[in-house]
This record gives sequence, structure tokens and C-alpha cells, in this order.
Amino acid sequence: MVVRPAEAGWAGPAEYPEWLAKIMEDRAKEAAASGKDPMAALREGQDRDTYADAIRDWAANGADSPYALGPDEAIAASQPRGADESAAAAHFELGQLLWRNGDRDGAFEHWRQTHRLAPSTWTYKRQAWSLVGNEAMGGGDFGRFMQFPGPDQEWPFDSDFNRDTGALAPGEYYPKTL
Repeated sequence: MVVRPAEAGWAGPAEYPEWLAKIMEDRAKEAAASGKDPMAALREGQDRDTYADAIRDWAANGADSPYALGPDEAIAASQPRGADESAAAAHFELGQLLWRNGDRDGAFEHWRQTHRLAPSTWTYKRQAWSLVGNEAMGGGDFGRFMQFPGPDQEWPFDSDFNRDTGALAPGEYYPKTL
């Protein structure tokens, strides 16, 4: 039984490989020196521990969990899916199919349509950005985290992770749901 609608949530405390933790630490120092904090939008909103604790509570207590909603509450809290969202989902899947079959330009066209039709759906953006960034980096440990153009990279999208998250207010990336 569905006890909550689809919602953004952290998986729990973050554990990063040493190389990635070093990059993040360096970027935080640069941000602090500039007086800006581009990661604030990602840290605010849903609390990592609260969401993970709620999931554990659901698993242990089922429908008796204080975090479980009744059927009517879950439906009322769910987001409607209109024509644009449905079309975006179709474009996203077509882009995935074309990418897997080697048609990069066709995939990019469908993903651009996805981003236009569902601009606030981070899953669609991040998946497309990650595939392109990973390819540009030649794969490897860092490749899958590359969701923005490299210095000499032609980027097929109008946006990227850094620009889009930089435009958010704290709490907009992971909105508070609990």
C-alpha cells in the first residue's frame, strides 16, 4: 500500500570517497572566500536524518507509523500529472532508448523537450546531464558526478547542475516533506 506520495528525500548521512570529499571541501573554501554558498540550496530543506529515520519507522511499524498517511491523505498529497508531465516522461524514455542505441543527437532533442516540459523535475535533468558528463570525462570515478560542461566540452543543454542549483533558494532542491 502506498503510504506517502512520491517526494524528494535524502538517503541518510552522506559518505563520499576521499577524492570527492576533497573536491567538495575545496569548493566550500572557494565559496566561503567569495562570500557565496552555492551548496546552500542543496543542504537546506529535507533533513537527511529525519527522512531516513521516517523510512526506518515505516518499515518497523507499517500503517501505525506516524509518518504513514492513510489512502485519502496519500492521494491528496500526491502531485497531479498533467499533459506536459506525461509528455515529458515519454520524451525522457525515448531519449534513453536513443542514447542506448547510439543516436546522441536524437537523445539530446528528446531530453531538451523533457527539460522544457518538466523544468522542475531534477531526475530528468540529472540523468541526461550525468550521461553526457560521464562520457566527456571518459567514465571513471568522477565521470558520473559530472553534470555540467567541462572546459572544452560542447554542452547540448540550456542548463546544467551548477547553474540550476545556483539559482535556487535554500530548501528548494530538497523541499521539506516531513
